[in-house]
Amino acid sequence: MNKKKQVAAIKGTKDIFPQEARKWQFVESVAKGVFELYGYREIRTPIFEATELFEKGTGETSDIVIKEMYTFKDKGGRSLTLRPEYTPSVVRSIIENRLYLQSQPLRFYYIGPMFRYDKPQKGRYRQFHQMDIEVFGEKDAAVDAEIVEMADCLLRELKVFETETLINSVGCKKCRPSYLKELRSRAEKESERLCADCKRKITTNPLRIFDCKVETCREISSKFPQITGYLCQDCEEHFSQFRSYLEFYKIAYKIEPRLVRGIDYYTKTTFEVISSKLGAQDAILGGGRYDDMMKEFGGPDICGIGFAVGMERLISLIRFPEERENFLFLVYLGDEAKKEGIGLAWYLRREGVECLMEYKERSLKSQISRANKLGARWVLIVGEDEVKKGKYQLKNMETGLQKEVSQEEILKIIQEAM
Repeated sequence: MNKKKQVAAIKGTKDIFPQEARKWQFVESVAKGVFELYGYREIRTPIFEATELFEKGTGETSDIVIKEMYTFKDKGGRSLTLRPEYTPSVVRSIIENRLYLQSQPLRFYYIGPMFRYDKPQKGRYRQFHQMDIEVFGEKDAAVDAEIVEMADCLLRELKVFETETLINSVGCKKCRPSYLKELRSRAEKESERLCADCKRKITTNPLRIFDCKVETCREISSKFPQITGYLCQDCEEHFSQFRSYLEFYKIAYKIEPRLVRGIDYYTKTTFEVISSKLGAQDAILGGGRYDDMMKEFGGPDICGIGFAVGMERLISLIRFPEERENFLFLVYLGDEAKKEGIGLAWYLRREGVECLMEYKERSLKSQISRANKLGARWVLIVGEDEVKKGKYQLKNMETGLQKEVSQEEILKIIQEAM
């Protein structure tokens, strides 16, 4: 007899079960609270876009575009791509909907899935999740420092400590060409010792060599000239002001000349927050400035800056307390008690009390054991005697105390304990 082939999850994806989803909900709630405190508002854009949007925005020489995009043709023959990152979608939306003409600040945040065909590893999936923030139209270095401080605030709220903030400047269109010329010249001299991928990058974008994880390439590139020595006056002043504002916020930082980020559109400021607890993929969040992007997309000349937080990596760093769920499990014995229980559950839910009632034939002991296994904070016992008296047994599963209570008293006791 042939067995049916089991359908499994696609490699590089994972299911998020209810207990874990609670952790995600907590982190998302904290993040939304922090972001809105700084004047950001949520934006939601489509999960797939025209392929050319990411080719143009993310950069044709970036590894994301060359190796990692999930691209397909729809029934109309159009080339579409599942978003590998978020910024191009936001820029497209601002231009298409002319949001820059509205009075509201162009400060947005988003939480959702991204897609990249990359080797799955710890904290890195092919469908992964990010929290992104974007600011447009504010070129002052103070906003660069403010979003780093906001990231620091978010991590402190989530009790994620022992991190390090890395910063750099990657220059602009005025000063970067001379640096790239010198960098390409140096890389060509070392080309025989570089990996095949870095050899390709010499022609396409030598800055990407700094992203290589091959130890030999990293050692060679550590001796290449640093971009901070080639900055024009405007970029140098911006970087100096950025550092002074970080010092004002008392945020410790380290200048990392290799920090160019993996996307082509960055200008001036780049930064990452890393944790040694994450292993090789140590970045919790990262971002930078992209002052030319809006104009290159055919929109107005409006600068931008933002960062992205990897949800999977962030959640892996958070210590969630083990505690009982704050809900009531309703236990009943007999048909009359079942009807009474349904009415009580209906009443409690309307009053904002989370109440679980399972419609399965179980003994009293079995139902209480089930409530304990699920981590219920309260158990309400309804039997024939309770129905007759109009009073029920309410048990606190944390303390073990049990008390006879009326319908109104149930609500009062639970609300006082919340």
